Amino acid sequence: MNIYRFDSASGKRISKFDSNFIMSRIAKTGVNAHIGCMHLDAGGIVGYHEAVIPQLLVVVGGEGVVRTENEEKTVKAGDAVFWQKGEGHETRTDSGLTAIVIESEDLSPLMPEK
Repeated sequence: MNIYRFDSASGKRISKFDSNFIMSRIAKTGVNAHIGCMHLDAGGIVGYHEAVIPQLLVVVGGEGVVRTENEEKTVKAGDAVFWQKGEGHETRTDSGLTAIVIESEDLSPLMPEK
């Protein structure tokens, strides 16, 4: 399990076309991908299971705990968690958590590690 940041401090300021914003790159994939938004209410859990394909959990709201067989870490908005295919993991929250989930056979996080 790797934890990444996608907050503004990890992004790049864009000024092209008279723009003024920060872009934090998240991931790239060379094949089809599934992208969804996961909503866990207070006390919610995604039970322990093996990742069927590489998976990126991009936390956009709330906070929770992610764990593998050997480690457990707290995550909050601005964190992203990457699990390799076959890696066992669980996500749970006491207060609620919203995340974008990206799954693809060819998935590579583009963010700096936390």
